[in-house]
Amino acid sequence: MVEPVPELRITPINDLAANRAGTMVLYWMTAQRRTTWNFAFQRAIEWGVQLRRPVVVLEALRCDYRWSSVRLHRFFLDGMADNAGRLHGTGVLYYPYVEPSPGAGKGLLAALARHACVVVTDDYPCTFLPRMTTAAARQIDLRLEAVDSNGLLPLRAADAVFTTAYSFRRFLQRVLPQHLERLPAPDPLARAKLPAAWDPPAEVLRRWPAVSEQELHAPAGLLSRLPIDRRVPPCATRGGAHAGHKASQLFLKKRLADYAERRNEPEADASSGLSPYLHFGHVSVHQVLVELAEQEHWSPRAIAPCVTGKREGWWGMSRSAEAFLDELVTWRELGFNMTSLRRDYDQYESLPDWARRTLDAHARDAREALYTRAQFESAATHDRLWNAAQRELLREGRIHNYLRMLWGKKILEWTRSPREALEVMIELNNTYALDGRDPNSYSGIFWVLGRYDRPWGPERPVFGTVRYMSSESTARKYRLNNYLARHAE
Repeated sequence: MVEPVPELRITPINDLAANRAGTMVLYWMTAQRRTTWNFAFQRAIEWGVQLRRPVVVLEALRCDYRWSSVRLHRFFLDGMADNAGRLHGTGVLYYPYVEPSPGAGKGLLAALARHACVVVTDDYPCTFLPRMTTAAARQIDLRLEAVDSNGLLPLRAADAVFTTAYSFRRFLQRVLPQHLERLPAPDPLARAKLPAAWDPPAEVLRRWPAVSEQELHAPAGLLSRLPIDRRVPPCATRGGAHAGHKASQLFLKKRLADYAERRNEPEADASSGLSPYLHFGHVSVHQVLVELAEQEHWSPRAIAPCVTGKREGWWGMSRSAEAFLDELVTWRELGFNMTSLRRDYDQYESLPDWARRTLDAHARDAREALYTRAQFESAATHDRLWNAAQRELLREGRIHNYLRMLWGKKILEWTRSPREALEVMIELNNTYALDGRDPNSYSGIFWVLGRYDRPWGPERPVFGTVRYMSSESTARKYRLNNYLARHAE
Protein backbone atom coordinates (compact mmCIF):
# COMPACT_ATOMS: atom_id res chain seq x y z
CA MET A 1 0.00 0.00 0.00
CA VAL A 2 0.99 3.59 -0.61
CA GLU A 3 0.49 6.02 2.28
CA PRO A 4 -2.27 8.51 1.32
CA VAL A 5 -1.16 12.11 0.77
CA PRO A 6 -2.67 14.52 3.34
CA GLU A 7 -5.82 16.20 1.98
CA LEU A 8 -4.50 19.64 2.91
CA ARG A 9 -1.74 19.22 0.35
CA ILE A 10 -4.06 18.36 -2.55
CA THR A 11 -5.77 21.14 -4.54
CA PRO A 12 -8.17 20.18 -7.37
CA ILE A 13 -7.57 22.60 -10.24
CA ASN A 14 -10.87 21.67 -11.86
CA ASP A 15 -14.05 19.98 -10.65
CA LEU A 16 -13.86 17.04 -13.04
CA ALA A 17 -13.77 13.38 -12.05
CA ALA A 18 -11.09 10.86 -12.90
CA ASN A 19 -11.47 9.29 -16.33
CA ARG A 20 -11.90 5.62 -15.55
CA ALA A 21 -11.50 4.74 -19.23
CA GLY A 22 -7.95 6.12 -19.24
CA THR A 23 -5.00 3.80 -19.60
CA MET A 24 -2.49 5.48 -17.25
CA VAL A 25 -1.97 8.08 -14.51
CA LEU A 26 0.09 11.11 -15.56
CA TYR A 27 2.39 13.02 -13.21
CA TRP A 28 3.34 16.33 -14.82
CA MET A 29 6.54 17.15 -12.93
CA THR A 30 7.09 20.92 -12.94
CA ALA A 31 8.62 22.04 -9.63
CA GLN A 32 9.47 19.09 -7.37
CA ARG A 33 11.81 17.45 -9.84
CA ARG A 34 12.66 14.32 -7.88
CA THR A 35 11.22 10.85 -7.31
CA THR A 36 11.74 10.59 -3.54
CA TRP A 37 10.20 12.47 -0.60
CA ASN A 38 7.74 14.00 -3.05
CA PHE A 39 4.04 14.23 -2.17
CA ALA A 40 3.06 14.86 -5.81
CA PHE A 41 4.80 11.74 -7.13
CA GLN A 42 3.38 9.83 -4.16
CA ARG A 43 -0.11 11.03 -5.09
CA ALA A 44 0.35 9.83 -8.68
CA ILE A 45 1.48 6.41 -7.39
CA GLU A 46 -1.51 6.39 -5.02
CA TRP A 47 -3.85 6.96 -7.98
CA GLY A 48 -2.05 4.28 -10.03
CA VAL A 49 -2.48 1.69 -7.30
CA GLN A 50 -6.12 2.63 -6.70
CA LEU A 51 -7.06 2.54 -10.40
CA ARG A 52 -4.69 -0.32 -11.31
CA ARG A 53 -3.05 1.79 -13.98
CA PRO A 54 0.61 2.40 -14.86
CA VAL A 55 2.16 5.77 -14.01
CA VAL A 56 3.85 8.12 -16.47
CA VAL A 57 6.15 10.97 -15.40
CA LEU A 58 6.32 13.85 -17.86
CA GLU A 59 9.19 16.23 -17.12
CA ALA A 60 9.25 18.95 -19.76
CA LEU A 61 11.64 21.87 -20.09
CA ARG A 62 10.55 24.97 -21.98
CA CYS A 63 13.14 27.04 -23.82
CA ASP A 64 11.38 30.41 -23.52
CA TYR A 65 10.82 30.78 -19.80
CA ARG A 66 12.02 34.15 -18.57
CA TRP A 67 15.77 34.20 -17.82
CA SER A 68 16.30 30.87 -19.60
CA SER A 69 20.03 30.29 -20.05
CA VAL A 70 22.67 27.61 -20.51
CA ARG A 71 23.33 27.85 -16.74
CA LEU A 72 19.77 27.15 -15.67
CA HIS A 73 19.08 24.63 -18.43
CA ARG A 74 22.18 22.64 -17.48
CA PHE A 75 21.01 22.45 -13.86
CA PHE A 76 17.58 21.26 -15.01
CA LEU A 77 19.14 18.63 -17.30
CA ASP A 78 21.35 17.29 -14.51
CA GLY A 79 18.18 16.61 -12.54
CA MET A 80 16.48 15.01 -15.53
CA ALA A 81 19.44 12.65 -15.97
CA ASP A 82 19.08 11.55 -12.36
CA ASN A 83 15.34 11.01 -12.75
CA ALA A 84 15.85 8.96 -15.91
CA GLY A 85 18.31 6.72 -14.12
CA ARG A 86 16.15 6.45 -11.02
CA LEU A 87 13.01 5.38 -12.93
CA HIS A 88 14.73 3.10 -15.41
CA GLY A 89 13.43 -0.43 -14.97
CA THR A 90 10.87 0.51 -12.30
CA GLY A 91 7.78 0.12 -14.48
CA VAL A 92 7.14 3.87 -14.38
CA LEU A 93 7.58 5.49 -17.79
CA TYR A 94 9.79 8.58 -17.60
CA TYR A 95 9.17 11.00 -20.48
CA PRO A 96 11.81 13.77 -20.56
CA TYR A 97 11.03 16.42 -23.15
CA VAL A 98 13.25 19.43 -23.93
CA GLU A 99 11.61 22.02 -26.13
CA PRO A 100 13.84 22.75 -29.17
CA SER A 101 12.15 26.03 -30.12
CA PRO A 102 9.57 28.35 -28.52
CA GLY A 103 6.13 26.78 -28.60
CA ALA A 104 7.30 23.39 -29.90
CA GLY A 105 6.08 21.65 -26.77
CA LYS A 106 2.58 23.10 -27.01
CA GLY A 107 0.01 20.31 -27.04
CA LEU A 108 2.18 17.60 -25.48
CA LEU A 109 0.45 17.64 -22.10
CA ALA A 110 -3.00 17.57 -23.72
CA ALA A 111 -1.93 14.74 -26.04
CA LEU A 112 -0.80 12.60 -23.12
CA ALA A 113 -3.77 13.59 -20.96
CA ARG A 114 -6.14 12.15 -23.57
CA HIS A 115 -4.92 8.72 -22.46
CA ALA A 116 -4.88 9.47 -18.72
CA CYS A 117 -7.28 8.74 -15.89
CA VAL A 118 -6.05 11.69 -13.86
CA VAL A 119 -3.25 14.27 -14.10
CA VAL A 120 -1.23 15.21 -11.02
CA THR A 121 1.14 18.16 -10.98
CA ASP A 122 3.15 20.24 -8.51
CA ASP A 123 1.60 23.08 -6.54
CA TYR A 124 4.23 25.84 -6.69
CA PRO A 125 3.26 29.45 -5.99
CA CYS A 126 6.00 31.37 -7.81
CA THR A 127 6.99 32.57 -11.32
CA PHE A 128 4.84 31.44 -14.26
CA LEU A 129 3.96 28.00 -12.88
CA PRO A 130 0.58 28.93 -11.31
CA ARG A 131 -0.56 30.49 -14.61
CA MET A 132 0.70 27.47 -16.55
CA THR A 133 -1.24 25.10 -14.30
CA THR A 134 -4.43 27.14 -14.66
CA ALA A 135 -4.00 27.22 -18.44
CA ALA A 136 -3.49 23.45 -18.50
CA ALA A 137 -6.81 22.92 -16.73
CA ARG A 138 -8.55 24.53 -19.71
CA GLN A 139 -6.88 22.14 -22.14
CA ILE A 140 -7.74 18.80 -20.55
CA ASP A 141 -11.14 17.27 -19.78
CA LEU A 142 -10.30 15.14 -16.77
CA ARG A 143 -9.29 15.64 -13.17
CA LEU A 144 -6.20 17.80 -12.59
CA GLU A 145 -4.72 17.99 -9.09
CA ALA A 146 -1.89 20.19 -7.82
CA VAL A 147 -0.02 18.70 -4.88
CA ASP A 148 2.03 20.75 -2.43
CA SER A 149 5.43 19.32 -1.53
CA ASN A 150 7.14 22.68 -1.00
CA GLY A 151 7.78 22.73 2.72
CA LEU A 152 7.14 21.28 6.14
CA LEU A 153 4.05 23.49 6.48
CA PRO A 154 1.36 22.94 3.83
CA LEU A 155 0.65 26.14 1.92
CA ARG A 156 -3.05 25.93 2.76
CA ALA A 157 -2.37 25.69 6.51
CA ALA A 158 -2.05 29.50 6.65
CA ASP A 159 -4.74 31.85 5.33
CA ALA A 160 -2.99 35.14 6.16
CA VAL A 161 0.26 36.77 5.01
CA PHE A 162 2.79 37.03 7.81
CA THR A 163 4.75 40.29 7.87
CA THR A 164 7.59 39.30 10.19
CA ALA A 165 9.64 36.21 10.84
CA TYR A 166 8.68 36.47 14.50
CA SER A 167 4.93 36.27 13.86
CA PHE A 168 5.39 33.43 11.38
CA ARG A 169 7.65 31.58 13.80
CA ARG A 170 4.96 31.78 16.48
CA PHE A 171 2.45 30.36 13.99
CA LEU A 172 4.82 27.54 13.07
CA GLN A 173 5.43 26.69 16.69
CA ARG A 174 1.70 26.34 17.21
CA VAL A 175 0.68 24.35 14.11
CA LEU A 176 3.76 22.66 12.64
CA PRO A 177 4.02 19.67 15.02
CA GLN A 178 0.83 18.07 13.64
CA HIS A 179 2.22 18.25 10.10
CA LEU A 180 5.49 16.59 11.09
CA GLU A 181 3.44 13.44 11.67
CA ARG A 182 2.64 13.15 7.93
CA LEU A 183 5.88 13.13 5.96
CA PRO A 184 6.13 12.13 2.29
CA ALA A 185 7.21 8.57 1.54
CA PRO A 186 11.00 8.32 1.12
CA ASP A 187 10.37 6.07 -1.90
CA PRO A 188 6.74 5.93 -3.11
CA LEU A 189 7.59 3.00 -5.39
CA ALA A 190 8.96 0.78 -2.62
CA ARG A 191 5.63 -0.85 -1.72
CA ALA A 192 3.57 -0.01 -4.78
CA LYS A 193 2.22 -2.68 -7.12
CA LEU A 194 1.64 -1.12 -10.51
CA PRO A 195 0.84 -2.61 -13.92
CA ALA A 196 3.51 -2.84 -16.60
CA ALA A 197 4.88 0.38 -18.07
CA TRP A 198 2.70 2.34 -20.49
CA ASP A 199 3.85 2.83 -24.09
CA PRO A 200 3.30 6.31 -25.59
CA PRO A 201 1.59 6.42 -28.99
CA ALA A 202 4.04 6.58 -31.90
CA GLU A 203 2.53 9.83 -33.18
CA VAL A 204 3.17 11.51 -29.84
CA LEU A 205 6.80 10.41 -29.82
CA ARG A 206 7.29 11.54 -33.41
CA ARG A 207 6.00 15.05 -32.72
CA TRP A 208 7.53 15.43 -29.26
CA PRO A 209 10.58 13.11 -29.12
CA ALA A 210 11.87 12.29 -25.66
CA VAL A 211 15.47 13.19 -24.90
CA SER A 212 17.75 10.17 -24.64
CA GLU A 213 19.59 9.27 -21.45
CA GLN A 214 22.84 9.72 -23.37
CA GLU A 215 21.96 13.35 -24.18
CA LEU A 216 20.91 14.00 -20.60
CA HIS A 217 24.22 12.71 -19.22
CA ALA A 218 26.28 14.58 -21.83
CA PRO A 219 24.10 17.58 -22.73
CA ALA A 220 26.66 19.89 -24.36
CA GLY A 221 25.41 19.15 -27.87
CA LEU A 222 21.79 19.56 -26.87
CA LEU A 223 22.49 22.85 -25.10
CA SER A 224 24.35 24.18 -28.13
CA ARG A 225 21.23 23.81 -30.29
CA LEU A 226 18.75 25.52 -27.96
CA PRO A 227 17.63 29.17 -28.32
CA ILE A 228 18.61 30.19 -24.78
CA ASP A 229 20.90 32.85 -23.32
CA ARG A 230 24.51 31.81 -23.95
CA ARG A 231 25.95 34.77 -22.05
CA VAL A 232 25.26 32.88 -18.81
CA PRO A 233 27.47 29.78 -18.84
CA PRO A 234 27.09 26.71 -16.61
CA CYS A 235 28.57 26.75 -13.11
CA ALA A 236 30.85 24.18 -11.60
CA THR A 237 27.98 23.25 -9.27
CA ARG A 238 25.99 20.42 -10.79
CA GLY A 239 22.29 19.83 -10.30
CA GLY A 240 20.22 16.75 -9.63
CA ALA A 241 19.07 14.65 -6.71
CA HIS A 242 22.42 12.86 -6.38
CA ALA A 243 24.43 16.09 -6.20
CA GLY A 244 21.84 17.63 -3.90
CA HIS A 245 21.95 14.74 -1.44
CA LYS A 246 25.74 14.78 -1.51
CA ALA A 247 25.67 18.52 -0.69
CA SER A 248 23.22 17.87 2.14
CA GLN A 249 25.39 15.15 3.64
CA LEU A 250 28.53 17.28 3.35
CA PHE A 251 26.84 20.10 5.21
CA LEU A 252 25.32 17.96 7.93
CA LYS A 253 28.47 15.95 8.58
CA LYS A 254 31.18 18.59 8.09
CA ARG A 255 29.79 22.13 8.32
CA LEU A 256 26.77 22.13 10.58
CA ALA A 257 28.78 22.33 13.80
CA ASP A 258 30.07 25.80 12.83
CA TYR A 259 26.82 27.06 11.35
CA ALA A 260 25.51 29.14 14.25
CA GLU A 261 28.83 30.87 14.85
CA ARG A 262 30.22 31.28 11.36
CA ARG A 263 27.48 31.20 8.72
CA ASN A 264 27.76 34.98 8.15
CA GLU A 265 31.53 34.93 7.64
CA PRO A 266 32.37 35.16 3.91
CA GLU A 267 35.63 33.23 4.37
CA ALA A 268 34.10 30.45 6.46
CA ASP A 269 32.70 27.55 4.48
CA ALA A 270 29.77 27.17 6.86
CA SER A 271 26.68 27.66 4.70
CA SER A 272 24.60 24.70 3.56
CA GLY A 273 24.76 25.25 -0.21
CA LEU A 274 21.30 23.67 -0.50
CA SER A 275 19.27 26.58 -1.87
CA PRO A 276 19.73 25.70 -5.58
CA TYR A 277 18.69 22.09 -4.96
CA LEU A 278 15.67 23.16 -2.93
CA HIS A 279 14.68 25.65 -5.63
CA PHE A 280 14.91 23.16 -8.50
CA GLY A 281 13.11 20.52 -6.43
CA HIS A 282 16.10 18.17 -6.47
CA VAL A 283 16.17 17.99 -2.66
CA SER A 284 13.26 17.76 -0.22
CA VAL A 285 13.15 19.80 2.96
CA HIS A 286 11.49 16.78 4.58
CA GLN A 287 14.46 14.56 3.78
CA VAL A 288 16.89 17.16 5.12
CA LEU A 289 14.90 17.36 8.36
CA VAL A 290 14.81 13.57 8.78
CA GLU A 291 18.56 13.23 8.20
CA LEU A 292 19.26 16.12 10.56
CA ALA A 293 17.00 14.50 13.18
CA GLU A 294 18.89 11.22 12.89
CA GLN A 295 22.20 13.02 13.34
CA GLU A 296 20.85 14.96 16.33
CA HIS A 297 19.14 11.88 17.84
CA TRP A 298 15.95 13.94 17.80
CA SER A 299 12.26 13.16 17.62
CA PRO A 300 9.24 15.51 17.53
CA ARG A 301 8.70 14.72 21.21
CA ALA A 302 11.65 17.03 21.91
CA ILE A 303 9.71 20.07 20.65
CA ALA A 304 9.01 22.58 23.40
CA PRO A 305 5.29 22.83 24.23
CA CYS A 306 5.37 26.63 24.55
CA VAL A 307 4.91 29.16 21.75
CA THR A 308 7.45 31.94 22.16
CA GLY A 309 8.47 32.99 18.66
CA LYS A 310 12.12 32.68 19.70
CA ARG A 311 14.68 31.39 17.24
CA GLU A 312 16.33 29.03 19.71
CA GLY A 313 15.00 26.46 22.13
CA TRP A 314 11.80 25.34 20.39
CA TRP A 315 13.04 22.44 18.31
CA GLY A 316 15.08 20.88 21.11
CA MET A 317 18.19 20.44 18.97
CA SER A 318 21.73 21.80 19.15
CA ARG A 319 22.27 25.54 18.68
CA SER A 320 23.66 25.16 15.16
CA ALA A 321 20.86 22.79 14.14
CA GLU A 322 18.24 25.25 15.37
CA ALA A 323 19.95 28.15 13.60
CA PHE A 324 19.92 26.13 10.38
CA LEU A 325 16.25 25.16 10.81
CA ASP A 326 15.32 28.80 11.31
CA GLU A 327 16.73 29.51 7.84
CA LEU A 328 15.49 26.29 6.24
CA VAL A 329 11.98 26.43 7.69
CA THR A 330 11.06 29.85 9.12
CA TRP A 331 12.67 32.12 6.55
CA ARG A 332 12.27 29.83 3.54
CA GLU A 333 8.61 29.05 4.17
CA LEU A 334 7.85 32.66 5.09
CA GLY A 335 8.58 33.40 1.42
CA PHE A 336 6.22 30.64 0.29
CA ASN A 337 3.54 32.12 2.52
CA MET A 338 3.88 35.48 0.75
CA THR A 339 3.99 34.13 -2.81
CA SER A 340 1.05 31.78 -2.26
CA LEU A 341 -1.26 34.51 -0.96
CA ARG A 342 -0.18 37.68 -2.81
CA ARG A 343 0.04 37.84 -6.58
CA ASP A 344 2.04 41.06 -6.35
CA TYR A 345 4.82 39.46 -4.29
CA ASP A 346 7.38 40.64 -6.88
CA GLN A 347 6.06 44.21 -7.15
CA TYR A 348 7.21 47.32 -5.32
CA GLU A 349 3.65 47.87 -4.07
CA SER A 350 3.89 44.72 -1.93
CA LEU A 351 6.35 46.40 0.44
CA PRO A 352 5.10 47.42 3.88
CA ASP A 353 3.50 50.86 4.01
CA TRP A 354 6.21 52.27 6.27
CA ALA A 355 8.96 51.13 3.88
CA ARG A 356 7.30 52.62 0.80
CA ARG A 357 6.67 55.91 2.59
CA THR A 358 10.25 56.35 3.72
CA LEU A 359 11.80 55.15 0.44
CA ASP A 360 9.51 57.38 -1.63
CA ALA A 361 10.30 60.35 0.62
CA HIS A 362 14.01 59.88 -0.12
CA ALA A 363 13.70 58.78 -3.75
CA ARG A 364 15.15 62.08 -5.02
CA ASP A 365 18.05 62.24 -2.58
CA ALA A 366 21.53 62.73 -4.01
CA ARG A 367 23.45 59.48 -4.49
CA GLU A 368 27.11 58.85 -3.80
CA ALA A 369 27.31 57.20 -7.24
CA LEU A 370 24.96 56.06 -9.99
CA TYR A 371 25.51 52.97 -12.11
CA THR A 372 23.70 51.46 -15.06
CA ARG A 373 22.52 47.87 -15.09
CA ALA A 374 25.38 47.01 -17.44
CA GLN A 375 27.90 48.45 -14.97
CA PHE A 376 26.37 46.50 -12.13
CA GLU A 377 26.28 43.36 -14.24
CA SER A 378 29.96 43.61 -15.15
CA ALA A 379 31.04 44.39 -11.55
CA ALA A 380 32.28 47.84 -12.56
CA THR A 381 31.59 49.88 -9.43
CA HIS A 382 34.04 51.76 -7.21
CA ASP A 383 33.46 49.29 -4.34
CA ARG A 384 35.91 46.38 -4.30
CA LEU A 385 33.80 44.22 -1.98
CA TRP A 386 30.61 44.73 -3.97
CA ASN A 387 32.44 43.86 -7.19
CA ALA A 388 33.76 40.66 -5.61
CA ALA A 389 30.25 39.63 -4.58
CA GLN A 390 28.94 40.31 -8.08
CA ARG A 391 31.75 38.26 -9.63
CA GLU A 392 30.87 35.40 -7.31
CA LEU A 393 27.34 35.59 -8.69
CA LEU A 394 28.56 35.73 -12.29
CA ARG A 395 30.95 32.81 -11.96
CA GLU A 396 29.41 30.56 -9.33
CA GLY A 397 25.69 31.34 -9.50
CA ARG A 398 25.57 32.39 -5.85
CA ILE A 399 26.56 35.13 -3.42
CA HIS A 400 27.55 34.41 0.15
CA ASN A 401 24.47 34.82 2.35
CA TYR A 402 25.62 37.87 4.30
CA LEU A 403 27.15 39.60 1.29
CA ARG A 404 23.96 39.11 -0.70
CA MET A 405 22.23 41.46 1.74
CA LEU A 406 25.03 44.02 1.36
CA TRP A 407 24.94 43.55 -2.43
CA GLY A 408 21.27 44.57 -2.47
CA LYS A 409 21.70 47.50 -0.08
CA LYS A 410 24.39 49.03 -2.29
CA ILE A 411 22.24 48.64 -5.39
CA LEU A 412 19.57 50.64 -3.58
CA GLU A 413 22.18 53.27 -2.74
CA TRP A 414 23.55 53.51 -6.31
CA THR A 415 20.39 53.63 -8.42
CA ARG A 416 18.12 56.58 -9.21
CA SER A 417 15.12 55.25 -7.28
CA PRO A 418 14.08 52.30 -5.12
CA ARG A 419 11.92 51.02 -7.97
CA GLU A 420 14.93 50.95 -10.27
CA ALA A 421 16.95 49.23 -7.54
CA LEU A 422 14.29 46.53 -7.30
CA GLU A 423 14.35 45.97 -11.06
CA VAL A 424 18.15 45.66 -11.09
CA MET A 425 18.21 43.23 -8.16
CA ILE A 426 15.55 41.00 -9.67
CA GLU A 427 17.18 40.95 -13.09
CA LEU A 428 20.70 40.22 -11.86
CA ASN A 429 19.60 37.65 -9.29
CA ASN A 430 17.22 35.78 -11.56
CA THR A 431 19.63 35.83 -14.50
CA TYR A 432 22.67 34.51 -12.69
CA ALA A 433 21.69 32.90 -9.37
CA LEU A 434 20.98 29.17 -9.33
CA ASP A 435 18.47 29.80 -6.55
CA GLY A 436 16.81 32.75 -8.28
CA ARG A 437 13.14 32.88 -9.31
CA ASP A 438 12.27 31.38 -5.93
CA PRO A 439 10.02 32.56 -3.06
CA ASN A 440 13.03 32.59 -0.78
CA SER A 441 15.12 34.71 -3.15
CA TYR A 442 12.28 37.23 -3.50
CA SER A 443 12.22 37.40 0.30
CA GLY A 444 15.90 38.33 0.30
CA ILE A 445 15.53 40.94 -2.41
CA PHE A 446 12.53 42.59 -0.81
CA TRP A 447 14.11 42.41 2.66
CA VAL A 448 16.66 44.89 1.29
CA LEU A 449 13.76 47.34 0.86
CA GLY A 450 12.08 46.65 4.20
CA ARG A 451 9.95 43.51 3.84
CA TYR A 452 9.89 41.47 7.08
CA ASP A 453 11.86 44.25 8.79
CA ARG A 454 11.09 47.35 10.87
CA PRO A 455 12.13 51.03 10.75
CA TRP A 456 15.69 51.72 11.88
CA GLY A 457 17.14 55.01 13.04
CA PRO A 458 18.79 57.32 12.46
CA GLU A 459 17.04 58.38 9.26
CA ARG A 460 19.56 58.47 6.41
CA PRO A 461 19.71 59.84 2.86
CA VAL A 462 18.37 57.40 0.24
CA PHE A 463 17.47 54.73 2.84
CA GLY A 464 15.25 56.78 5.10
CA THR A 465 14.51 54.42 7.98
CA VAL A 466 15.14 51.23 5.97
CA ARG A 467 18.01 49.24 7.50
CA TYR A 468 21.42 50.46 6.33
CA MET A 469 24.52 48.35 5.60
CA SER A 470 27.97 49.38 4.40
CA SER A 471 31.07 47.69 3.00
CA GLU A 472 33.16 49.44 5.65
CA SER A 473 31.19 47.98 8.56
CA THR A 474 31.30 44.55 6.92
CA ALA A 475 35.09 44.79 6.61
CA ARG A 476 35.30 45.64 10.32
CA LYS A 477 33.17 42.64 11.29
CA TYR A 478 34.70 39.93 9.08
CA ARG A 479 37.99 38.94 7.50
CA LEU A 480 37.69 39.48 3.76
CA ASN A 481 41.18 39.30 2.23
CA ASN A 482 40.86 35.74 0.97
CA TYR A 483 37.33 36.35 -0.30
CA LEU A 484 38.46 39.46 -2.18
CA ALA A 485 41.42 37.63 -3.67
CA ARG A 486 39.29 34.66 -4.74
CA HIS A 487 36.82 36.89 -6.56
CA ALA A 488 39.22 39.45 -8.01
CA GLU A 489 39.16 40.33 -11.70
